[in-house]
Amino acid sequence: MPPTVPQPRSSPDAAPGPADAALAQRYARELGWATAGRAPLRLLTGALFDVLELPAEAGHAVLRRGVRTGPALLSGTRMGLLVAAGGADELPGLLDWLEWGPVALDLTAVGAGGRVTAPPLPGAPGDSPGAAVWLRPPEPRRAPERMLPALAGFGSSGGDAPDLVRLVDAAATECHRVRLSRARSGAPTRGGTDQPLAFS
Repeated sequence: MPPTVPQPRSSPDAAPGPADAALAQRYARELGWATAGRAPLRLLTGALFDVLELPAEAGHAVLRRGVRTGPALLSGTRMGLLVAAGGADELPGLLDWLEWGPVALDLTAVGAGGRVTAPPLPGAPGDSPGAAVWLRPPEPRRAPERMLPALAGFGSSGGDAPDLVRLVDAAATECHRVRLSRARSGAPTRGGTDQPLAFS
C-alpha cells in the first residue's frame, strides 16, 4: 500500500468564502483597504493604517473622554483604534516620552505585516454575534491620513488629523486605571503580574 498523503489543512490565508469575498470587495472598493484570510476576514495593517489595541473597558473610557480618534473597532474584550501607518513603531518611544515606559500597560500596537479582524461595514447583512464590530466606522472615499491619529511635527498644528500623542497618553492613562481597578478587585490582569503598580 502506498503511504497515506496527508490532506492539506485550510490556511487562514485561503480564498475567502462568499460572504467574506463580498466584504473584501467592499473594503477594496469603498476604502481601498487590503484584506486576507477567511472566517474571519482580516484587515492588513502597516500600509494605510496601524492599530492600537487595548482592553475594551479602557477603550470605551478613551472614547467617552472625547479624545479625537479615527475609526474604532471592538473584537471580543479588545478595542482597536486605527492610527496612521507607522504609529505602531512610534508607540514604545511615545510611552517612554510620556513617562509610561516603566509601567506594564495592556496597550499594544499592530503594524507592518500585522492583521486585525475585519468587522462588517455599515449596512452589511447578517452580523454574527461576538464578531468584531465598528464602534466608529471608517468613512468611505476619505483619505486615511485625514482621519487617523498621527504624529504632528513640533510647532505644527498637524492639519485635520487627530494627534497620536494625545491619543496614546489617554489610552495609557485608561489602561493604567483598568489595571489598578483589576488589582484592587483581585481580577487577573494581562501582562506582567509581578511588576509593582504605579499609583498617581
